[in-house]
Amino acid sequence: MSNSSSFNEFLLLAFADTWELQLLHFSLFLGIYLAALLGNGLIITAVACDHRLHAPMYFFLLNLSLLDIGTISVTVPKSMVNSLLDTRVISYTGCVAQVFFLFLLCSAECFLLTVMAYDRFVAICKPLHYRTLMGSRTCVQMAAAAWGGGFLYAVLHTANTFSIPRCQGNAIDQFFCEVPQILKLSCSDFYLREVGLFVATLSVVFGCFIFIVLSYVQIFTAVLRIPSEQGRHKAFSMCLPHLAVLSLFVSTGTFAYLKPPPLSSLAQDLVVAVLYAVITPGANVLIYSFRNKELKSALKKLIQLVLVQRQ
Repeated sequence: MSNSSSFNEFLLLAFADTWELQLLHFSLFLGIYLAALLGNGLIITAVACDHRLHAPMYFFLLNLSLLDIGTISVTVPKSMVNSLLDTRVISYTGCVAQVFFLFLLCSAECFLLTVMAYDRFVAICKPLHYRTLMGSRTCVQMAAAAWGGGFLYAVLHTANTFSIPRCQGNAIDQFFCEVPQILKLSCSDFYLREVGLFVATLSVVFGCFIFIVLSYVQIFTAVLRIPSEQGRHKAFSMCLPHLAVLSLFVSTGTFAYLKPPPLSSLAQDLVVAVLYAVITPGANVLIYSFRNKELKSALKKLIQLVLVQRQ
C-alpha cells in the first residue's frame, strides 16, 4: 500500500452503521459536551467573580477547568459532526491539530495536577509560610510552566508522530486521532523512534507521579499529627478532590497508552478513550463541586444570580 503521507485525510471509526444509532451517539455526546461546558464554565466564572475564591487552590482549579473544556472540545465536536453527516473523514490538518491540542492539554493537566499537589503540601505541612511560598506571582509562574511544558511536549510529540511514514492505509480505529492508533499505520522500521519518545515521556510522567506520592506521604503524616478530629477531617477534605481527579486521570491515561498489546481490543480501546477524553473532563467538575463547601456556595449564588436576571 502506498505511503499515507500522500493522503490528505484520515478515516475515523464510526460508532454505528444505522442512522438511528448515529443520532443516538450524537445526542449522548451533545448532552455530555454541553454539561461539561456548563459545569466548567460555572467554575471559571465563580472563581473569577467571587473574591472568596481568589486563592491559589481555586486559581489552579480555574486552569484545570480551562484544560477540561479544551480536552473535550478537541475530540467530541468532530465526532458529533461526523455522526450527524454520516461520514468518517477528518482532514490531515485536522488530525494533526487533534493530536497537538490533545497532547498539549493532557500533558499540561499532568503538570498542573503536580503543582496542585505541591499547593496542598504547602497548605497543610507549612501553613505559616503558605502566603509567602504560594504568592500570586508564584502561582501564575507555576501555571504558565504547566501550560508551557504541555506546549513543548505537544510540539515534539506531534512533529515526531507525523514525520513517521505510514504503510498501512489511513483508517484509524478510534473516534478521534489517537496516537497509538496512528502508530498502527506506521512502517515497522520507524516505530522504534516513537517508542523512544514514549519512554522519555514516561520518565517525565513517572517523575511527576513520584513527586505527588512523596508530597502526599508528608501530607498524610502531618494530618495524622493534628490533635483534633475536626482538623484532620478538614485537611483530608482539602486533599480528597485532588486525589480523586488524579486517580481518574492517571488510571484512564495509563490504560490507554501503556496497556500491553494482548489486553488491547477495539471495544476496550473505545471505552477507555471515551472515559479519558469525554467523561473525565465533566467528572472533574462534579468531584470538586461536591467536596468543596466554598465552591458549592459560590456556584449556588452564581446560579441564583443568573436565574434572577433572566426573570
